Amino acid sequence: MSERVAMPALGESVTEGTVTRWLKNVGDTVEVDEPLLEVSTDKVDTEIPSPVAGTIQEILVEEDETVEVGADLAVIGDGDAPASSDSGDDSAQEPAAEESPAEESATEEAPAEEPATEEPVEQEAPAAEASSSGDGEGTTVAMPALGESVTEGTVSRWLKAEGDTVEVDEPLLEVSTDKVDTEIPSPVAGTLTKILVQEDETVEVGADLAIVGGSGGGSAPAAEEPKEEPKAEEAKEEPKAEAPKEEPKAEAPKEEPKAEAPKEEPKQEAPKEEPKAEAPKEEPKQEAPKEAPKQEAPAASGGDAAAYVTPLVRKLAADNGIDLSQVDGTGIGGRIRKQDVLDAAKAKNQPQEAAAPAAAAPAAAPAAAAPAGVPAGLESNVPQSKRGTREKMSRLRKVIAERMVESLRVSAQLTTVVEVDMTKVARVRDAAKADFAQREGTKLSFLPFIAQATAEALKAHPGINASVEGDEIVYHGQENLSIAVDTERGLLTPVVKNAGDLNVAGLARAIADVADRTRNNKITPDDLSGGTFTITNTGSRGALFDTPILNQPQVAMLGTGAIVRRPVVITTDDGGETLAIRSMMYLALTYDHRVVDGADAARFLGTVKARLEEGRFEA
Repeated sequence: MSERVAMPALGESVTEGTVTRWLKNVGDTVEVDEPLLEVSTDKVDTEIPSPVAGTIQEILVEEDETVEVGADLAVIGDGDAPASSDSGDDSAQEPAAEESPAEESATEEAPAEEPATEEPVEQEAPAAEASSSGDGEGTTVAMPALGESVTEGTVSRWLKAEGDTVEVDEPLLEVSTDKVDTEIPSPVAGTLTKILVQEDETVEVGADLAIVGGSGGGSAPAAEEPKEEPKAEEAKEEPKAEAPKEEPKAEAPKEEPKAEAPKEEPKQEAPKEEPKAEAPKEEPKQEAPKEAPKQEAPAASGGDAAAYVTPLVRKLAADNGIDLSQVDGTGIGGRIRKQDVLDAAKAKNQPQEAAAPAAAAPAAAPAAAAPAGVPAGLESNVPQSKRGTREKMSRLRKVIAERMVESLRVSAQLTTVVEVDMTKVARVRDAAKADFAQREGTKLSFLPFIAQATAEALKAHPGINASVEGDEIVYHGQENLSIAVDTERGLLTPVVKNAGDLNVAGLARAIADVADRTRNNKITPDDLSGGTFTITNTGSRGALFDTPILNQPQVAMLGTGAIVRRPVVITTDDGGETLAIRSMMYLALTYDHRVVDGADAARFLGTVKARLEEGRFEA
């Protein structure tokens, strides 16, 4: 009995996805929920698990193909895959082909032997033609589709040079788009014979990037050709014993590609079959310590880039028990790559041999850290090594720029600021944060208190919890708070759904969850859409207040400033006034003046201010 694996729904607005990589092959055995393949959309890269346990019978969608949600991807069933039986038939026929020339030379009964001789030749010829054509021209590596709305990508770094030998699925280069930075693997094993696109060049999806194989290259099928060479030699001797009728069969054009085998002989390499065994796979890992010193400088300049990793790297790290926060990345901007995790796993298993590189990495890190005197938490996301350099904008940065300019162009934006006394909230937080961290497993910041006050105020002022769609104003029935999150790639705004139904503890958990998944590239398309109001916490880096740019099509956005203790005039219980040290904060509301008036904005801020200064959050 077999079952089909279908493309799942990967988001509310996502209708299709691109198969970027198969993690299993036909004939492999898989368990329930074991990852089968990686799929990319315009929002996220994710792994598709197997719904059942069994053997992969057939793969229906090849890598780099885009299919709609619900389309069949593979067939999983019981027993061996059909592909394995076919390969068994081919191997069974090869000995018969080798024996037939001997029988023909020993007897004159050629007509009886002809069918047995012709069948193997006809069946083997296509394989020889495919091998020779692939070897003559090489295999072209094309820019894959990296998302539904992604039409081009920028080659940020080549991981291999011309002349280097690569294995199947070994990373060739790194490509950057507006949504994701990813590695492009080699589709075949062989030699990288030509690089067609240089670093920092931008090309469209489907464009040729490189050629693997061809002249000076090769591919795995070449390993089988030595078995066929004796046939060609024996065939040349056959005409002496056979009638001229058999000369075309022995020297048929189908056999001629086999004469090109000398080009392939250097790659017969049983080593190409050895990589299927685990022992040779470890050989590149043994060379890693030699490369480690070269990788120290980029790793040090990466800063906190370990926060952004691909699903494949996360899974590899989990399988090997590697803490990604302790791994120095060698990818774009210090991003952690697959090889970095493999090196870390090797160092973990051989601590004595890795002692020198491990000691060198922490020593190199301070060199790229912020200059002395920069307070903790205020270090720049841009490495110090970029000083005095020039680079192209990343795709995500271009998208952010376009959206910000478009936002200013389509709406009339104005900012109103109020000052809030956060003293009572600070006291509640100080009293509860220790128990809260122990109970909930996350820190209790000021942001959940502000989020709850904001959600309650949005219920009281629906004109602020709205959006513009054409000539219509949509007043939303729920409070979905978009939270601006600072990541290495740029600013993203994951959404806390139905925030109006959550208390401070629920909001704290939800905000911590979406922020963590955003920084670790685990956020889903649904989590990035559907927001009705946005909060940006620039005060976390010490800013008193700012004037946010609206997150279209929303009509308002709240900026929270730093909480600063300073003397202010307060009214005492008996109606008098006195100076006191209070925890003060500015709240800045940017709103769309097309639909929100200044009085509406002031009333909304007044409601938020009153709720926070009341400080009744003990529950």
